[in-house]
Amino acid sequence: MRISWFRSGPLHACRKPGSGRSCLASLIGAAFVLSALLAQSATAADSPIVVLTSYPEELTSAYEKAFEQTHPGTDVQIVWQQGRDAIATLKKPDHGGVDVYWAPALFNFPALAQTGTFEKRDVDRKQVPGRIGAQPISDPNGYFEAFEVAGYGIVTNPALLKSRGIAPPKSWDDLAQPAYSGLVVMPIASRIGFSPQLYDIILQGTGWDKGWALLSEMAGNATLTAKGGEIADNVADGKAGAAIAIDFLIRNAISDGKPVSLVYPAGTAFLPAYAAVVASAPHAEGAREFASFLVSDSGQGLLFAPGAARYPIRPSVYARAPQGTVNPFALPNGATFAYDLNLGPARSPIISALFDSAIAARAERLKGMWAAIHQAEAKAKSQAARDEIAQARSLAGWVPVTAAEASDLSYLQQFEPQGKNMNPAAAALVGNWAAQMDEKQTQALRLAQNALGAATP
Repeated sequence: MRISWFRSGPLHACRKPGSGRSCLASLIGAAFVLSALLAQSATAADSPIVVLTSYPEELTSAYEKAFEQTHPGTDVQIVWQQGRDAIATLKKPDHGGVDVYWAPALFNFPALAQTGTFEKRDVDRKQVPGRIGAQPISDPNGYFEAFEVAGYGIVTNPALLKSRGIAPPKSWDDLAQPAYSGLVVMPIASRIGFSPQLYDIILQGTGWDKGWALLSEMAGNATLTAKGGEIADNVADGKAGAAIAIDFLIRNAISDGKPVSLVYPAGTAFLPAYAAVVASAPHAEGAREFASFLVSDSGQGLLFAPGAARYPIRPSVYARAPQGTVNPFALPNGATFAYDLNLGPARSPIISALFDSAIAARAERLKGMWAAIHQAEAKAKSQAARDEIAQARSLAGWVPVTAAEASDLSYLQQFEPQGKNMNPAAAALVGNWAAQMDEKQTQALRLAQNALGAATP
């Protein structure tokens, strides 16, 4: 707090002849102002560092406690807000008085960085590499830094699969095989927050058209759920043999002793959560210290605590990881791919809309169609039948959005919700999707039945 102005302000005025002010009065006034400023300074210093987050209390309280223990006299105030509310807070003129933004929100950080919300910071890339394999996980411009990464994989019930004589899955494609009919659980993209990223990993890894065909065929084997907490439980309870999910749900189930296993298919990805210091942070130094603590050796070690089940972004910390912990930095080539962190968040709204229309709204229809295709494939003997089945496959998994459109940021932007409602132009497009897919799938079913009829004596 600068107070040097007192030397040329009221104290100087009492020495001016004819000023009409007594030295005593001026001194009293100066003392009052100085007292007020010092009180204001003390209040600013004593007020807590404000951290905006959407992490659960179990995790945030552990970091709050650990930071305050290593920084005596410093208080942290955790403010909890989900994605859109956090964006609104941080877009206020004073950024809502926030010092640090810390959250698993892929879209928010780059969007806010473009508006100058965050302070640029230097990070030791020898300790915190900012990438996993070919995939960057931190902002290359330095305005936000990865705090942890979550993987996406398959949870299985080994005992149930063994009892059915089914080999454990090694790839996403395995869950679309006829052996898994009725044994798969898939999250509904518009209802479970991590789902659009999960599906986009499959779509980016396999290609847009092939990826939707795979998701459609997988759905033919699946039960859909709108509750993230049910995914691992349904597999553990034997209601399903396998499910796809974000890995911390699976890792927590394993740590709770549930009879499930976690498989990372080849071509998966580990997506980051971020932390950033607000450029106008009221407690700038404290904000920097808290952000540094998050990626420090001790801060990263807290991610191994029971119930956290996140992966650190500091490779050296894995030396003291609990037994069985996967180290994303040590996976072989091909285990992950360079997921596009700019494209992925922009696709989330259209993936949710397409999943609702192409899969959730026609779940039973998909089961019958894909069962017919699988039966025809199992019995096909002629090349003509195989050709019909191939054509049926190409129609069965078709979606009314092209790969080019799915990579066009201006096209994708129209699917961003307008408050709670969809953009009218996007809603009109979605309204035409059902009829287009009905036509394709009707043809697919007819071709499969023709091929099956030709193969059946």
